[in-house]
Amino acid sequence: MKRFVLALTMLAPLAMADSFSGTVVDVMCRGKDLASHTRECAVTCSKSGYALVTADGKFLKFDESGNAQALSALKKLTKEKDLKAKVSGTMSGDVLKVESIEFQ
Repeated sequence: MKRFVLALTMLAPLAMADSFSGTVVDVMCRGKDLASHTRECAVTCSKSGYALVTADGKFLKFDESGNAQALSALKKLTKEKDLKAKVSGTMSGDVLKVESIEFQ
């Protein structure tokens, strides 16, 4: 039993979510000017999925749950441009498994 608890204690930090900041964009508009990219466009192009573009230019594509969370949050958002957000989640290969999205 002690070994099991020790193993869980050692693995727990690996499962913790990381925090990422950047601009949310639909995948179809990846190469466009992010500051002028509109909420309306992001909602209209939702079928392509979403990603977070970090300040250093990394493109972190969301998983399906993250896409649904992003779309829901974008529909409620009153801000029209410069869709900056803080995203909590874990990377799995080149996909960000989103736990939460908070637009700023």
